[in-house]
Amino acid sequence: MAQIVAGDERVNEKPVKNAWQMKAMDANRYATKKTIAQGMLDIALLTANASQLKYILQVGEQHQFYKLMLILISLSIVMQLLVGILFVAIGSLNINRQKDQTAAIILNDIILVVIFVISVLNVIISGFGIEYSSQPLRLLEQHAKTP
Repeated sequence: MAQIVAGDERVNEKPVKNAWQMKAMDANRYATKKTIAQGMLDIALLTANASQLKYILQVGEQHQFYKLMLILISLSIVMQLLVGILFVAIGSLNINRQKDQTAAIILNDIILVVIFVISVLNVIISGFGIEYSSQPLRLLEQHAKTP
């Protein structure tokens, strides 16, 4: 222990432990929290895609890219459901065991690739646009009135 001289008296100073020494990081807990956070982001994207799908179905064939948008949004939703299932599978693994580490690495890589594909799909979906998304019925009325 180090000693500090304060005036005429010596005070024993205890070594201060940093946060890492006080509590070692639990890799399994970290991985579980990471999986939960990714799952929450997946739910947010799933909600957005469900809203886009609702809009496309309301507008129907009058949307310029109806079939393409319907296919892309549906594919995105199916892939997100797949990722959700993989999240449940990877979340149940204990990465402190050697056997589960290999499975977790493989599942993590698969999830990464699928999420990349989902991201590309959603960029394409955004590129084709969802015009009048807050008022799809007005779009229907406009098309019905035009000869």
